Amino acid sequence: MIRAVQQRLHFAAIVLGTKILSLHRHFAACFGILLRTWFFTIKGQWRMKEIFRQAHNIGNRSVVFITAVFSFLGMILVLQTGEQAQRIIGDLNLLGATMMPLIVRDFGPSICGLMIATRVGSGIAAEIGSMVVTDQVDALRMSAADPVDYLVTPRFIATTVMMVALAVFAVLITMSVGALTAKTSFGVPINVFLDTMLVKPSDVATGVAKAIAYGMAIPVIAGYCGLVTRGGSEGVGWATTNSVVATSFAVITLNLIISAIAYLFTGGA
Repeated sequence: MIRAVQQRLHFAAIVLGTKILSLHRHFAACFGILLRTWFFTIKGQWRMKEIFRQAHNIGNRSVVFITAVFSFLGMILVLQTGEQAQRIIGDLNLLGATMMPLIVRDFGPSICGLMIATRVGSGIAAEIGSMVVTDQVDALRMSAADPVDYLVTPRFIATTVMMVALAVFAVLITMSVGALTAKTSFGVPINVFLDTMLVKPSDVATGVAKAIAYGMAIPVIAGYCGLVTRGGSEGVGWATTNSVVATSFAVITLNLIISAIAYLFTGGA
């Protein structure tokens, strides 16, 4: 009996150690691609035509998606928050003012990051993965072109810039629709709802920092998932799935890290 338990514990330890080593290997490889991407970005030999094409795919084609998602979220936030506030205090004049710092600092950038991780991250992984299984990446290497420079760097620059723009757009949509919802549902004047007196520069800085971090992480992780694709169409499918899971987890993790750093520097003020 004791021997059987020891064998099971030994097997569990082996499985756990294997998983940890695998995660460490993937993390190290992703970090290596990030460093190489930074190097090629700082080097300055940008392919502007490709960057603008990727920016259009990432930004312009996400506008309708972001608008729809954050319109509904703005309505839900105001309806749920307003209903609870009406029951407790009855005065809803500070409804918008109390919501705005949270939306600027966390809600807008983070939810937008998750949306871009699912839409853009999966597309990057699928596109690069398809190039891997059809030997186009090997052709790049034979032509003395670095796949990270050729494929990841333009997407990295475009995603970083457009992530900030989309996060700002998401905040504006959320507050605009929220103001209309507060006006029609609770009679709160729009100018009263859109009061920015509680929004501090640290809130704006934290939101922008999160958007930049998400914009850097998503293309690097998705690009890595695409570059390590093996097999045919099934491998591309797994690369896409892994990209969505990994980029979404990265957004949540970065959200926690940046929020903790901001709290340490501002003391919650």
